[in-house]
This record gives sequence, structure tokens and C-alpha cells, in this order.
Amino acid sequence: MPTNREFIVPGETDAVRTDKFLVTVMPEFSRSEIQRFSVLRNGNQCRFAEKVKPGDIILVEIPDVQTMVATDNVSDELNLDVLYQDDDIIVVNKPRGVVMYPSAGNKTGTLVQNILSFTHLSALGGETRPGVVHRLDKDTSGVVVLAKSDAAYRGLIKIFSSHDLTRKYVAFVWGVPNWTGADITGNIARSSRNRQKMTMVKSGGRPAHTIVDVIDAWPRVGVSEFLCTLMTGRTHQIRVHLSAHGFPVLCDPVYGHGASRLGSVRDGDLLEFIKNHSGQMLHARVLEFCHPITGERMHFKCELPDDMLELKYILDNSN
Repeated sequence: MPTNREFIVPGETDAVRTDKFLVTVMPEFSRSEIQRFSVLRNGNQCRFAEKVKPGDIILVEIPDVQTMVATDNVSDELNLDVLYQDDDIIVVNKPRGVVMYPSAGNKTGTLVQNILSFTHLSALGGETRPGVVHRLDKDTSGVVVLAKSDAAYRGLIKIFSSHDLTRKYVAFVWGVPNWTGADITGNIARSSRNRQKMTMVKSGGRPAHTIVDVIDAWPRVGVSEFLCTLMTGRTHQIRVHLSAHGFPVLCDPVYGHGASRLGSVRDGDLLEFIKNHSGQMLHARVLEFCHPITGERMHFKCELPDDMLELKYILDNSN
């Protein structure tokens, strides 16, 4: 059943739009959510552009919570690795090669569809992206959180928007730096030449900040292992930042410049791995945030997937 809430506009209230007033008295809902509610002002249907006056009685009808339920569009090959779940959130270890949610060219077998075969998700993300508050690229593996309840969805959106969380990624890259750590900043925008790519720009775009620490390096083959901490969350941020600074991620088909590097590879096992492997060597290892409902600090860590462990073994034993 829908929930009704009634508010009386205080005498000191300025003449503001109805939806803006409701945001102040119902901060748990966004303005866009409120605009989907049924609202009466002094007993009459109200348009959200109308301005409230002191003494107005505002009645809001809040519809029942909606959740997305099970789907048949699942992959028999994906064994869902659930790290944690409760009534509000679910945290999983996404494999490389799995798309987050349905899109053009990827209609079935997505992570969201497989989660929906296991449990429900908040419908606030939309029909194709229920519960999704952040995303990993298809060929990036690692820890990701989704919302099961509407309240958790709103809370997680605020957490990710304010960057009040910790996200750390492991990347194997071309090149060996002469430093042990670096701060990379630079605005990122969609490329004007290729709309599927992002690029660093001197003006415009959105600010991006990545902190990089060197975990290991193999100078003989010109490869390093980085730990990258996201201070912002832009599309392809790590891949773009590292590539622009001369350290493209191994096996990255978009930003990796792999063909130009292969001629310098003398180790047969490494050469075979790079030629035959699909998907950038990038893994979301750590995700830490406060639970959107309980406030408890949550920490999740996913060890390197098998393909990255294989790469590290090859690098440790390279000639």
C-alpha cells in the first residue's frame, strides 16, 4: 500500500517550488524521485512548479518500494562470487569479460541479470540498471556493490557522488617508472575523434585524480605492477591517466598501444600471454565505504584473478 505523508508549510518559509520544499522535509528522497509522487496542495492536485505559501497543507502519496526480480537471461558459465549481502546491499566479485548490465550488443548474461536470478535489486536504477550505483568495464574484474533496497540506492549514490569511499585497483602496465608513487590529475572528456574513447583535455571535461603507487617492477621486460587509488570516478579513468603518462595497461585494446610494444618483448611466455589474452590487466581489489543504512564501515578485498596471477608468475620467471 502507498504511504501518505502530510506537511504544513511553516510561516517563515520562502515562496519556493513545491518539489524544492519537499526535498527539505523529505531529504531521503531526491528531487527527481519526488517528482514521480502524487502531491495534493490544500486538497487539490499540485504541479511541482507551483510555489508553496505559509500554512499550505501538502499531502504526499509515496508509492510502494519497487524491486527488480528474477530474470531468465542468465549465463550458465558465470558462478556468482558473492562477498557479502544483507537486505540492503550485495557485494560481488565481478569476473573479467562480464558486462555490468544489458546494453546494445550485450543483451544477456550480464552481472545484473545473474544477480537477479539470485536475489532482488532496487528498481531505482532503471529497468536495465537496477541497483547499479557504479560500474566496472566489461574487461575489468573485481569488487562491486549494488543496492537491494531503495534507501540503500539513495545512500550509495550520495557516497559515490561525494567520493566518500576508498577504491583501489591493481594494474599491470608497460614501462618502469623512476618513482615509487605519483599523483596524476587531469580533466577527462569523451574523445571528439572516437566517441567510444575518453581522453585527457586541457580545458573542459571533468576533473580526475588518481594516486599511483608502485607495487613491483620487472625492468628486464619493461613491465610494472601499480596500485591505483581513485580519488574521483570518471569513465576509464585509470586506463586514460596511465596511458597519457606513458604507462598503458597491458592487454588494453583501447589505450594499451600493445602492437608498438610487442617488438621489444623477448620472453616467449610473456609474448604468448599478451598475444592471446583478451581484456586489460586491471582489477578492482579494494572497496571500502560506510554501509548506507547502518553506517558500519565495510571493507572488501578481492585477490587477483587467475589470469593476473598467471601473468605475475610469468613476469617473476621471465628471462
